[in-house]
Amino acid sequence: MGSSTSKPSNSAPHVWKGSAQAGVSQSLVESLETSNETDVSRLQALELHIQERVAAELRRLRAQEAETLREAQQKLSAEPHADQQGDDEPQRQLGGGGGGGGGPSRQEVSKAIEDLRAKLEERKDVRQPPDSLESARNEVVRCLREHDRRPLDCWREVEAFKEEVRRMEKGWVDKVVS
Repeated sequence: MGSSTSKPSNSAPHVWKGSAQAGVSQSLVESLETSNETDVSRLQALELHIQERVAAELRRLRAQEAETLREAQQKLSAEPHADQQGDDEPQRQLGGGGGGGGGPSRQEVSKAIEDLRAKLEERKDVRQPPDSLESARNEVVRCLREHDRRPLDCWREVEAFKEEVRRMEKGWVDKVVS
């Protein structure tokens, strides 16, 4: 197994001799034979070419992004000048007049905020789990305390707890779906 080398000792270049004409010019064959280019050098050249293209594309995208940003800033800087001419109207809308027009009044916004706060307060209430789930949980805790060195003896209590949780989840899913 290792007593002979995997490559022959004579490293003569392999010359292909076909029976038919290959269809390439003799000058091309000669240039390929005399070329110093190797697979590694071709891969390095290809890698450099790809890196140059990626860098050029990044420069193009950055320039495009900078142009878009500049246009957006120009639009934004032009808008406040237009708003200064009609400066009284936004104050009137926010002032609380009942006038309908551009947007909701101050009272409408306040009422919407209060409604949202009330809904959030309702959701904060944590409901107590059913007694059957609580008792199954207590049984698991009791068993684990009794068998603190052998927790695997509590598998029945754990299965009962899991079943109660499944029942509760199924009830919740049924309530949500219907």
